[in-house]
Amino acid sequence: MKVLAITQARIGSTRLPEKILKTINNQSLLEIHLLRILRAKRIDKLKIATTNEPGNDRIISIADKLNVEAHKGSVNNVLERFYETAITETPDWVVRLTSDCPLVDPEVIDSVIDFAINEDLDYASNTLEPTFPDGIDVEVFKFTSLKKAFIEARLISELEHVTPYIWKNSSFAGGHLFKSDCFRNDDDYSHIRLTVDTQEDFMVVDKLIEVLGTSKSWIDYVKILENDPQLRKINETFKRNEGYEKSIINDNNG
Repeated sequence: MKVLAITQARIGSTRLPEKILKTINNQSLLEIHLLRILRAKRIDKLKIATTNEPGNDRIISIADKLNVEAHKGSVNNVLERFYETAITETPDWVVRLTSDCPLVDPEVIDSVIDFAINEDLDYASNTLEPTFPDGIDVEVFKFTSLKKAFIEARLISELEHVTPYIWKNSSFAGGHLFKSDCFRNDDDYSHIRLTVDTQEDFMVVDKLIEVLGTSKSWIDYVKILENDPQLRKINETFKRNEGYEKSIINDNNG
């Protein structure tokens, strides 16, 4: 049984250009992100799904440094890019991650993988009903689910964000095409932001790493924020999934 992790990484970013190349202690956010994923025990291989945009050689350079393969594909059709990254590996299971989550947690990755496999789910994530912080997002699905989405998805939002076709048509959402469920934390920390989508997000992550380094559990970073309301306040007004909401608008306008 082969488990392939794919993280999406690109230079272009509307609100914080080249955010994954920003550095903390001379280490890029992308490198921090990749190193944390590589600590996961249930992953057999990690690949980067990137684009052909100018400047992406810097992403490839970081990947090469860590012996992580990268595939270049479409900027806007992320589902196609993701599928093309996966298909050459013939995996049984695929883990979807995004590089704007530098503090993604290897233990959470392993837990969601085990949850998906043990329950024989077509799709599992800790985001269907969020209880983990924004930035600890993990999606796990069968390759057959990805292939079906690639063949059948048509909406802009389904092409730009990889998994909407799957989870919208899954049992968790009342659908019938995919068996799905949500991996939950006992306590709800969904109001906490550990992602980097804005300069304010970067300021928060920069401070957390200054205090704890890059190897701690997600809950250790959360405890810092819970005990420091001023630090937490810096980025608490931003919403989850703003990019997906914009794609929904494009669906309606199209």
